[in-house]
Amino acid sequence: MVKDASPSSAAKTKPSYAAEILRRLGPGLITGAADDDPSGIATYSQVGAQFGYGMLWTMLFSFPMMTAIQEISARIGRVSGLGIAGNIRRHYPRPFLYGIVLLLLVANIFNIGADIGAMGAAAALVCPGPLALFIILAGGTCLGLQILIPYTRYVKYLKWLTLSLFAYVVTSLILHEPRWPAIRSTFLPNISLHAGYLTALIAILGTTISPYLFFWQASEEVEDVRLNSKEQPLKNSPEQAPSQLQRIRFDTLVGMAFSNVVAFFIILTAASTLYSHGLHDIQTADQAARALAPLAGRFAFSIFALGIVGTGLLAVPVLAGSAAYAVSEVFRWPASLQKKPGRAVRFYATIGGATILGLLLNFLHLNPIKALFLSAVVNGVVAGPVMAVMMLLGRNPKVMGKFILPRGLRIAGWAATAVMVLASIGMMVTIKR
Repeated sequence: MVKDASPSSAAKTKPSYAAEILRRLGPGLITGAADDDPSGIATYSQVGAQFGYGMLWTMLFSFPMMTAIQEISARIGRVSGLGIAGNIRRHYPRPFLYGIVLLLLVANIFNIGADIGAMGAAAALVCPGPLALFIILAGGTCLGLQILIPYTRYVKYLKWLTLSLFAYVVTSLILHEPRWPAIRSTFLPNISLHAGYLTALIAILGTTISPYLFFWQASEEVEDVRLNSKEQPLKNSPEQAPSQLQRIRFDTLVGMAFSNVVAFFIILTAASTLYSHGLHDIQTADQAARALAPLAGRFAFSIFALGIVGTGLLAVPVLAGSAAYAVSEVFRWPASLQKKPGRAVRFYATIGGATILGLLLNFLHLNPIKALFLSAVVNGVVAGPVMAVMMLLGRNPKVMGKFILPRGLRIAGWAATAVMVLASIGMMVTIKR
């Protein structure tokens, strides 16, 4: 009887263990995947096309910083029971709050527009048809995901959509790129002080460490608390802290590692195809996909293009949702993706308004590169102050109770803040030139 029971017991243990791992992955995984949106794909493709393997090292450099700042945002949400905007409202002057949230909203709308445009263009590459129709379908699908599907199911779909990012790993593996030059550039970087190189570095940092990601992950931790009657903000239920803080660290670490690995392979793909064939002027994600066709074959091109659509379906709802959570916290509106639209009208109206405005940008003859540039500038302006405020919130006992940020996280968070402030200053200098 013991022999018979053992295999069935083992069979039951494996699925339950896998299910437990998947259950522990949530806001951090989705946030990390959303970081590799079509706008990010365009940035990484451009960097790979312009500098080859020369900037692969930035993925190792940015990983600890983005992991630290995203864990801090998640802790603030889970411990306090409020998102970033809600905590700023409680502890800082209203003009500062309004300015930060307004800039976040503007940056997100431009980013949404660029992402929807890239999704439509990528879909048109794979399925011939009118570009305008694909753009409208892309925006409508992203909006429908948030309005029509309850949060508990919606999050499951978002988790599965993260698999679309493996398209870029697969594309790179198909190409059999030179391994040693890539490894050498990753661990032994040849850093340049040339203006173009520094601009690319600033663009990468602005893409990987973006304010909307802070607001989203904190708000999703708050959402999870609201939906589970057994859970409370950790400062009110300290007995839940060990397991929850461990989950947050694991979830964030996996999510940010996933994000940077995918970004690494996008740069690698562009470097081994576009750069090596002298195609250095790549501006958009769909342009990178189009350029791959004659160099890497139809299959790699199709995977790359479909990946743009998949990542857009993941990222656009995160962009619109993070803006809606922030605006709702400013005005104390009911805000939850689990609520039906009729019970959170202004929250969903903000989601719809941001998505529709972003979609309409594609029909105003606004250059997508300029839209991305404006978004990057606004994100650069917002990132430093928001990160500094988050670090102060994380040390405030009124916000965190006895769960103020540990020393290691404070050091990493302030280091990331300093880097982003320097990057935004560099961006301003670049613009003036």
